[in-house]
Amino acid sequence: MESTLGADEVVRRIKHLQSSGGAMGKKQVKQHDPELMKNALFYFPSWEHALKSADQL
Repeated sequence: MESTLGADEVVRRIKHLQSSGGAMGKKQVKQHDPELMKNALFYFPSWEHALKSADQL
């Protein structure tokens, strides 16, 4: 699998989604932004890890 976004862009998009009140569930993100989900799972072992990383920065 190849990434189309950098890890910092993934985190930035997660933070933007959180701040805009978007649905953060794995299923909802996969439906509405499959590119974000694909890249998040490329850089992080799970969607939950990606969310935790975004919260820590």
